[in-house]
Amino acid sequence: MRGKLALSVAAVGALVAAVIGVLVHDQTSATQLDTARRDLDAGLLAAVADYERMIDGGVLVNPPDLPDALRDAIETQPVRATFLDRAGEDPVLWAALRERPAAAPPADGVTTSGGGSAEGPATVLAVRQSYLPQTEALGALNRTLWGAGLIATGLGSLLGLLLATVGGRRIAGSARTAQRIAQGDLAARVRPRGRDEIARMAAAVNTMADALQVRLEAERRITADIAHELRTPVAGLVTAAELLPPGRPTELVRDRARTLRRLVEDVLEVARLDTAGVEQAEFECCRTSGLARQAVAACADQLPEAAGGEAITLTVVADAEVRTDPRRVARVLANLLSNALRHGGVPVELEVDGTVLRVRDHGPGFPAELLAQGPQRFRTAARERGRGTGLGLTIVAGQARLLGARVHRANPATGGAVTELRLPDGSDCARPNAASGPDAPPGGVAAAGRPGRVPRPATGPPPGVAPPRP
Repeated sequence: MRGKLALSVAAVGALVAAVIGVLVHDQTSATQLDTARRDLDAGLLAAVADYERMIDGGVLVNPPDLPDALRDAIETQPVRATFLDRAGEDPVLWAALRERPAAAPPADGVTTSGGGSAEGPATVLAVRQSYLPQTEALGALNRTLWGAGLIATGLGSLLGLLLATVGGRRIAGSARTAQRIAQGDLAARVRPRGRDEIARMAAAVNTMADALQVRLEAERRITADIAHELRTPVAGLVTAAELLPPGRPTELVRDRARTLRRLVEDVLEVARLDTAGVEQAEFECCRTSGLARQAVAACADQLPEAAGGEAITLTVVADAEVRTDPRRVARVLANLLSNALRHGGVPVELEVDGTVLRVRDHGPGFPAELLAQGPQRFRTAARERGRGTGLGLTIVAGQARLLGARVHRANPATGGAVTELRLPDGSDCARPNAASGPDAPPGGVAAAGRPGRVPRPATGPPPGVAPPRP
């Protein structure tokens, strides 16, 4: 846009400069020629007067190089005429008249036919002067006009670029704010400046954001209220299901009741994450390898049916110390692993590479809509990746935001889906070599850089780790 606007202003400036230059050139040329004609005509009259008084005033009598056009003009009409001859190397301005002398007196005893008197031959009197000074002056004016036009075009281009830059920055700022709003930052607003169209567009973006925020807040509040109201009866339903006699129908009822309870808990967690100031992270120094093992143990215990008899592969390429909330990191990793087990394809790989924790499956990959827009609640992935509520990845995004971490999703060329969790480093930890959380490798986990199989533990998830959701 900036280039187009600058080119437009430059083109308009060049056009205006060209029009003004042509007008100035034509007017100056006409004025020069008229002035030179008048001066030369006055000189012709003075030279003719001197000629009649037999004084050499510089008049040319019957000049042989008189232009034919000028000769024809003075022969057809008894007038004085001027003519600019550009045929030669240098332009020459001519002024001429045709003088008919008085009739000579007849000789003694000689009469003219018809009783008249005989006239002498007509005489052409002319003066000329070089028109080269005027031509050179006009050429200098043309060069000046060209220079002024180029300067005006350059200044116009700079002015257009400046205006386009200022306007482009304002539009780009509005676009960035709109993008932040689309990504979920409902507090983002544009600062309108001035009263032009861009300011009105910025005000419209703010109005749209206000309306969107009010509507989303109402929807979130209703969802949280419904989940809160369902929490007590669902807890009673789970308790009642535990009292049923053993059997296949009882197991189905218990499984569905637990699923409903997890759904209610996930909705409440999303509501808390959406409310500023409700959730607070408790940071401490810990090792990324310990966080990974903790999450693998929780996921393997919570989703035995999804693993289908396959364990999760854990690879520690490089261990690192980070300052984060171990409970929330375990929650994020457990959701990513369960999402990969439920919707991707085995084997599921968890790789620890310093402060980067990478989860990969071998399924159909993330849908393009998820990669472009990010996770959205109650909107699951593509049909080929299975069914779900879409809350698991939403919780991942919210927890990562609290931790100051970054989540990146991609579909590698070799297939499957990869999610990277990049944690802040632990450079401010008081004890660089200290680690919190379980750091000793469990049975079956290989040393750093060497993959191993993690069997399902006999115990449940570590304390503080909520059940994962896809």
